[in-house]
Amino acid sequence: MNTFEKAVVFSFTEAIAYTASGIVSRQVMKNEKGNVSLFAFSAGEGLSEHTAPFDALVQIIDGESDIIIGGNVHKLVAGESIIMPANISHALQARSAFKMILTMIKT
Repeated sequence: MNTFEKAVVFSFTEAIAYTASGIVSRQVMKNEKGNVSLFAFSAGEGLSEHTAPFDALVQIIDGESDIIIGGNVHKLVAGESIIMPANISHALQARSAFKMILTMIKT
């Protein structure tokens, strides 16, 4: 499994770097109950509208992003979080380069 090493101190903001254009992701931890992933989006990048079978917690740790949930736009900045409900369409769009932690816990 290619996840972060256990019992080792790390910084989320330093654990992933931006690319010139695109999206970078790293799996922090994963098991049968869910996963935690770290993402870095270049300005203007995003994820198209989709749904997921589980609630997902998004934590913005750097930059700014629009999180669209069920057609409603939420403008988030570093230090803010939102829960994307299961089975409701959602999308992301980078207003500036941004980094986020995505936590999904299966029920």
